[in-house]
Amino acid sequence: MTVIDGTPVSNPATSTQSQPQPEPSAGGNACTAPPKAHPRPSGQDSYTISEVAAFTGLTAHTLRWYERIGLMPHVDRSHTGQRRFSNRDLDWLALVGKLRLTGMPVADMVRYAELVRAGESTFEERQELLEATRRDVIARIAELHDTLAVLDYKIDFYGGARRAPERHTA
Repeated sequence: MTVIDGTPVSNPATSTQSQPQPEPSAGGNACTAPPKAHPRPSGQDSYTISEVAAFTGLTAHTLRWYERIGLMPHVDRSHTGQRRFSNRDLDWLALVGKLRLTGMPVADMVRYAELVRAGESTFEERQELLEATRRDVIARIAELHDTLAVLDYKIDFYGGARRAPERHTA
C-alpha cells in the first residue's frame, strides 16, 4: 500500500482542517503489495459515502461511525452537507483497514489518529504503538503456525489411514 507522510497537510481548496494520513512504509518489504489505484486522479477525487463504501468494502454506517469516534475526524462536506471523501481519505481508510486486520483495538487506532494529527512531535509515541501492535501480530502468527502444524499432522494422518490396508481382526 502506498501511504503518505503522516504530517498534517492543509489543502485550502478542499479542507479547513487536515486529515490524518498514513505514514510511509519503512524499507522495501517484500510482503507489501503495490498500491491500489485510486478510482479518480487527484483534483477530481470527490467521492460520496456510497462510492467509498463500494470501493473500500466498508458500510456507510461504519464510515459515519469512524468519523464520530475521531478515526476520521474531518471529512469535507459539499454545499448541501453531503460527505465528500478524497483520495487521501481512501489512503487513510486503507491504513485503518490494515490496522484492523492486526487486531489493534479501536481505541488504539483512534489514539494513533490523534497522534498523527498532533504532528511530528509524536513520532516516537506512534512508533511505540505500532511496534507493540507488531509484536502482537508476530505472536499471533506464531500461534497460527503451530495450529497449521497440527492441522497438517492430522491431514497427513487421515490421508495415510486411507492408504493403509484394512485391518481385520479374527
